[in-house]
Amino acid sequence: MIHLTKISKQHGSQILFSTASLQILPGTRIGLVGANGTGKTTIFRLITGEEEADGGEISCAKKIKIGYFSQDVGEMAGGSALVEVMSAASDVVMLGERMKVMETAMAEPMDEAAMEILLGDYGDAAEEFENRGGYDLEPRAKTILTGLGIGPADYTRPVGSFSGGWKMRIALAKILTICPDVLLLDEPTNHLDMESIIWLENWLINDFSGALLMTCHDHDFMNKVVSRTVEVANHTTTTYGGNYDFYIQEREIRMKQLLASHRRQQEMLAKEENFIARFKARVSHAAQVQSRIKKLEKIERIKLPAQQRVIKLEFSVPPRSGDDVVLLDRLSKIWETPDGNPKTVFSDISGLINRQDKIAVVGVNGAGKSTFLKVLAGETIPTKGIAKLGASVKIGYFSQHSMDILDSKKTIFETIQDALPLAGIGVIRNLCGAFLFSGDDVDKRIAKLSGGEKSRVVLATLLGQPINFLILDEPTNHLDIQSREVLLHALKQFAGTIVLVSHDRHFLRCLVNRVFEIDQGEMTVYTGDYEYYLSKTQRDHKEI
Repeated sequence: MIHLTKISKQHGSQILFSTASLQILPGTRIGLVGANGTGKTTIFRLITGEEEADGGEISCAKKIKIGYFSQDVGEMAGGSALVEVMSAASDVVMLGERMKVMETAMAEPMDEAAMEILLGDYGDAAEEFENRGGYDLEPRAKTILTGLGIGPADYTRPVGSFSGGWKMRIALAKILTICPDVLLLDEPTNHLDMESIIWLENWLINDFSGALLMTCHDHDFMNKVVSRTVEVANHTTTTYGGNYDFYIQEREIRMKQLLASHRRQQEMLAKEENFIARFKARVSHAAQVQSRIKKLEKIERIKLPAQQRVIKLEFSVPPRSGDDVVLLDRLSKIWETPDGNPKTVFSDISGLINRQDKIAVVGVNGAGKSTFLKVLAGETIPTKGIAKLGASVKIGYFSQHSMDILDSKKTIFETIQDALPLAGIGVIRNLCGAFLFSGDDVDKRIAKLSGGEKSRVVLATLLGQPINFLILDEPTNHLDIQSREVLLHALKQFAGTIVLVSHDRHFLRCLVNRVFEIDQGEMTVYTGDYEYYLSKTQRDHKEI
């Protein structure tokens, strides 16, 4: 259907591709992986025609419908959420309106010949309308909106009143509603909660029959949805015939083989070059020397790929806290609302967080998970009850709001220095380097950073402090899969206590030993890992 053959592409002095090729065949499910900046999004833009290749060939089958979801949703204003979603199929909507006009005309008196022509036109329009999914367009749009967390009560809500994250869901719903032949998804899970991620996962597996090309930082999502993985690295693409886990295993095998071949070639080259250097001045060996020089000129040198930079997290041993980290006694939180009807987030929560617990706080969207973390962190006071910290507890709190309150005028170095006023320049630079800020990068202003870079700055300010109780609200947002794995490894080694909210199921499976579920204002404690929680709640298939 879509073929990219020996593509070359350059942005200024940055070479993205030199000989990259990619095939999207009917029904294939492909995951694009690679470090940030290697050109994954550029591949999408080349396919859609938003950018042109400098060289090579891009061919698409005729009359295929391409749907592209990107992180840039554009302007949304004027209509309702449902109208906005259906606008993606505006040509189908217009065809339906045309059919209504013809239906009205057919009710009016006309001669037999005119009626016959009108009936013929109407029959053609009705057939096209059915083939293009017009009859179930609105129900389909509603189903997809609901699956992505926008329920019936919000169908008619003006689209302009939604926040940026919810507009992303509406934009995704628009693309899914048109059921394209080829679906291009650039980080579709970024702004979704776990329930919506699982719904999208099931929809792609069970309800979508087209071809899929996507990038995603969710390990589980990639594993379940894709059957081929294409790595974008070193100015080219490499295809692996399996999901993300298969790609990781196969890439390691290939890398070992490449390193072994490179070592053998280097040994052979050194031997030949040594022979040439020893005998090039001897007339008796002139023929042999020339032969070996020509041989070396013809050898294609094995090049090792540049190593991808990843975060290098190592927590220093935190000061020991008391065994009882937080005592929760009849804890309640009620938010006052503009309409005067207070909203109870949770109530009468009691329990104990122990030293070295690694706890996941789970629940449906809006259950109060982030509010609970804010109470633990002292960012908001409970309405009733207490959350009493134990002896020698030092809190480190990460939230998306933490990124918002960074001083945009300060540099990365200044921001971390403010958090660690007693640290020397070398310590701060080493900490910056661990989070991929090296050289002149440390002088970048916060205002110029991406979401992922801001996230790394906040994590760096936490890491450098003597913290023994980490409270983390979606710490993996904006991090790529490799960086998530490094953060996961570091948190597993962390000798303190962790309470976190995360929509990354792989992260939860590998890290936590207890689960707190908030449901309809009440908390249930599960003394076991995430798999234990799923089995005890009969959610081992739903995974919510």
